[in-house]
Amino acid sequence: MSDLIAISAVVGDRNYRIKVNPNDEEVVRKTLKLINDKIIEFKTQFAGKDMQDYIAMVLIWYATEQNAGSAAEIDNQHLIDSLESIEKLLDDQLNN
Repeated sequence: MSDLIAISAVVGDRNYRIKVNPNDEEVVRKTLKLINDKIIEFKTQFAGKDMQDYIAMVLIWYATEQNAGSAAEIDNQHLIDSLESIEKLLDDQLNN
């Protein structure tokens, strides 16, 4: 754990001090930028009572994006399986 570095992470209107692996620092900073950009976007598009409303909206958006990626991978695997089945049928037809 001694190889972790401390960075300042701003989410919404709060500042957090977190420790990250130096190799992950860029990814963490890009993620923080994405989160804060989405908070600003949601603040301009939707009425909310306070910052926690916007953070919750971003959390729901982010989790949905992650699940959509998993669903796309499942769909891709189904497509690959279907194409392989078609290819096998065509090979069988050509060999007969």
